[in-house]
Amino acid sequence: MNNMPTVTKNLLIINILFFAGRYVASLYNINLDDILGLHFFLAKNFHYYQLFTYMFMHGGLEHIFFNMFAVWMFGRIMEQTMGARRFLFYYLTCGLGAGLIQEIAQFGEYLYSGYNAYEQVNMNGIIVEMSDYLNRWTTVGASGAVYGILLSFGMTYPNERLFIFPLPVPIKAKFFVIGYAVIELLSALGRSSDGVAHFAHLGGMLVGFLLLLYWKNGGGQKKKYDRNNPYNTRRNFSLKDYFHSLTNFFKKEKGPHITIQKGGKFASDMEYNRKKKQNQEEIDHILEKIKKHGYASLTEEEKTKLFNASHDE
Repeated sequence: MNNMPTVTKNLLIINILFFAGRYVASLYNINLDDILGLHFFLAKNFHYYQLFTYMFMHGGLEHIFFNMFAVWMFGRIMEQTMGARRFLFYYLTCGLGAGLIQEIAQFGEYLYSGYNAYEQVNMNGIIVEMSDYLNRWTTVGASGAVYGILLSFGMTYPNERLFIFPLPVPIKAKFFVIGYAVIELLSALGRSSDGVAHFAHLGGMLVGFLLLLYWKNGGGQKKKYDRNNPYNTRRNFSLKDYFHSLTNFFKKEKGPHITIQKGGKFASDMEYNRKKKQNQEEIDHILEKIKKHGYASLTEEEKTKLFNASHDE
């Protein structure tokens, strides 16, 4: 825990404390989900603060475990890349965006199901007031913010290979993110009754995607552009740059090619392979250092080299 970045560590602690508080409150017949969970905005128990508090509530041990595992696994890397303040802003913004998208999706369901025309609902033979029924539409969990983190990792390190159980081979981060997005989209459009807020997950990814593109294209500020860290860029935003960032994310990996040097001479295949092998050995050394001592042990030069290598593949 001592080597874990500050924001990531505190997010883990806060979420665990909220989860413990939820359990303790239940012993006194207090349902914190009713207070801190995100209700449908037409329900009588809805409050604006729930758009923030809901992302620190979780429905069960499995729910919080997988969310916090993802925060620990990917959040610490992205905090080191973005910086503490920007990472916290990104996390909360993705969570907020996920909540808003979920509200819009629930409103669509409310209209599609025709609930707006009734004051009561028949639930298994029991007549329930519409206001009480809508209070049951409660969303909890940090999944929207977590999906935003997954997206940021996939866009920042698209060619980083991940071992995902139960797949027998590693897959690149960009394909991992795309796969998750497709699964969530199909689940959402399929009107799944699994109790999972799929639109909230997609909302977190969408807001994160727009925010990352905004930052990578300068954030509208006229300051010096830092090519080694796209999250500290300060050049003017243009529509051309927006689509360039989008196409680069989905662009296929290029194979070996012959480069042209000064004087019009072509580099030999042997020289190309020698340089490629040397670069790979340096990257392997950096990855081994991360495995033994953590990302924070890297020098600025090593961090830059690792970042550039993930985009040059």
